[in-house]
This record gives sequence, structure tokens and C-alpha cells, in this order.
Amino acid sequence: MPLSGGMAVRMVHEARREYLSLSAAMDSITPKIGWVAQTLLKWVKQSEVEAGLRVGTASAETQPVKELEREVKELRRADEILKLAFAFFAHAELHRRLK
Repeated sequence: MPLSGGMAVRMVHEARREYLSLSAAMDSITPKIGWVAQTLLKWVKQSEVEAGLRVGTASAETQPVKELEREVKELRRADEILKLAFAFFAHAELHRRLK
């Protein structure tokens, strides 16, 4: 069973008590869990933001923005489909009138 993000972050926070820096704590954890250090660092920093220990944007604040970005992408895709459909039917109508 793979290690969850929460467990890995917890391991880093616990290891920080034994090491002088976050980097050293992460270096001790990443070989044990098989994760890339950059991924783990991102998760650790985000957990600190969520806990109010680090300046940044909490996940709860970014979620509505992500949902809106996804909706805009879908609407743009639908708009392209409608434009293509309009052009197809306009061409078909023009062709019908010319016959």
C-alpha cells in the first residue's frame, strides 16, 4: 500500500525535531518512501500554509478558482464546437440555395 501524502508530511514534521533543517529532514525521509524530494517539499510547504505557519494561499481558497478555470475551458470548447456547427450549417444552407 502506497504511503499517503498526509503520512509523508507527518514523517517530515516528526523528523524535523531530529534535524537542523527541513532539507536534512526531507533527505532522511525521501529514500524511505520513494518520493521525489520536490513533491514532498511542495506538500510540506502546503501543509504549513494550511496550518497558518507559512504565508501562502490555502487550498480552500484556490479550489473555487480552479473550478472556474475548468468551467471557462469547457465553455471555450463548447463555443468552438458551436462555431464549427454554425459554419457547417451556413455552408450547407448556401449550397442548398445555389442549387
